[in-house]
Amino acid sequence: MRALQTVLLPLARLAVAQGLRFGSAEDLLKEAFIEAATEALRADHPELLPHRLVSRISTITGINRREVTRLTKPQDAPPPPKPSLTTEVFTRWLTNPQYRQGDDVMVALPRQGAAPSFESLARSITQDIHPRSLLDELCRLGLVRWEESTDQVHLEHQAFVPRGDMQGMLTFLGANVGDHLNAAVLNVLAKDAPPHFEQAVFSDDLSIESMDEIKALVRRHWQALLGESIPLMEALIEADRAHGRRQDQRVRIGLFSYSEAAPAALSPTKQDD
Repeated sequence: MRALQTVLLPLARLAVAQGLRFGSAEDLLKEAFIEAATEALRADHPELLPHRLVSRISTITGINRREVTRLTKPQDAPPPPKPSLTTEVFTRWLTNPQYRQGDDVMVALPRQGAAPSFESLARSITQDIHPRSLLDELCRLGLVRWEESTDQVHLEHQAFVPRGDMQGMLTFLGANVGDHLNAAVLNVLAKDAPPHFEQAVFSDDLSIESMDEIKALVRRHWQALLGESIPLMEALIEADRAHGRRQDQRVRIGLFSYSEAAPAALSPTKQDD
């Protein structure tokens, strides 16, 4: 229960901040319980008839049959969101050696012209959208800056954090936190070795001044991970395609850090003489 409370509190903060009422969130939690119970029952009893399935779900979850029936009516599930073209352009700029100087990301690209330029970068991602449209969107999100006097495009960030695009930020939140939590839960439930990498280091004895060094360390490691993982994935995709392998697996590799003031230490309790 304490683990659930720790996970649910940040979600409740998000819901309150976005004006989501409890009733809507309650239905989402019920649907999640029903889906989890259905998965477990179908795995153990694939032959279970629909009316029996409803009863078993109700027994497992404590949700009454009427609610289970209401919430299990067939609905068209929305397709999983695909990475946006702006995400792909930004990521390739960060990771492709053609747009880097040694280990450093190039500080600027000419807007037009032969590679390396923003135009060539955008056209390496898509031929369907004009490079200027992609540039305008990246500028709107605050990720790049176009300097008209020199006609050069500058990176403003070293990570794709689409400030000003609430829908994009929420999509990232759901995908990143969802996969992280999936990995952690599956590791806890695993009967053998944990199937996913999910580790963390932590300390509660640092000063606020030390946080800058910690954040710099995390950024350096993220840039190294990003620069190595994206080219590797692209090469593996091409190799899988060339060998005719079934390409039905997805992966998400993340790195996170979090800091806040530690709870005040409790003063020793004085005992009466």
